[in-house]
Amino acid sequence: MIISIVAGGPVALLPDLNVYREKSSIWVGVDRGVYTLMHHDIVPDAAFGDFDSVTEAELADIKETLNHLEIYPTEKDETDLEIAFNWALSKHPEEIYVFGATGGRMDHFIGNLQLLLKKPLLEQKNNLNISIVDKQNLISFKTPGTYSLEAMNDKKYVSFLPISKEIKGITLEGFKYPLTNHVLPLGSTQCISNELISQCGNFSFTDGILMVIRSSD
Repeated sequence: MIISIVAGGPVALLPDLNVYREKSSIWVGVDRGVYTLMHHDIVPDAAFGDFDSVTEAELADIKETLNHLEIYPTEKDETDLEIAFNWALSKHPEEIYVFGATGGRMDHFIGNLQLLLKKPLLEQKNNLNISIVDKQNLISFKTPGTYSLEAMNDKKYVSFLPISKEIKGITLEGFKYPLTNHVLPLGSTQCISNELISQCGNFSFTDGILMVIRSSD
């Protein structure tokens, strides 16, 4: 099962959602992201939010179209996206894509990134792939292990950023700038803007939390 979540971020930053139509088993809309999905002729299977970013007419249209709609008060302890994200996790999917989570307010963007750092996600062993995707970037977090990356024509740059105090034993194979059993400390920019030199590369590390960003210019 693959779940795609569309939040209410700037539409101009969204990738081509048609690329993900065949991949996705379930579509989820968050606040204005519900209306965004409807404008892409995708009726979300579930929708969550306080819907303070849509007009009354738009909300009426949403209510008429959707079968699974959960409306929450504006004042609450979780963001609309976190509510939808937790719902998606409860379905035990193999993969989650999050769109519309970048751009606009920086506090929202950083909060959205931190959703991927929930303790249960960090404790699980490489079973669930979660990515925040926009027109220019694909962002994920990794716990210790070995991973493969395939070349992407539209995102040739690969950056590795430490989120924990340090990344131990990081090894990069098949990259323009390889590493072997290296220690990458928090605050280092050493592993920004790397590139694959073949169709597939591998990276691994033994300790820490690593942010992986695939980007285009």
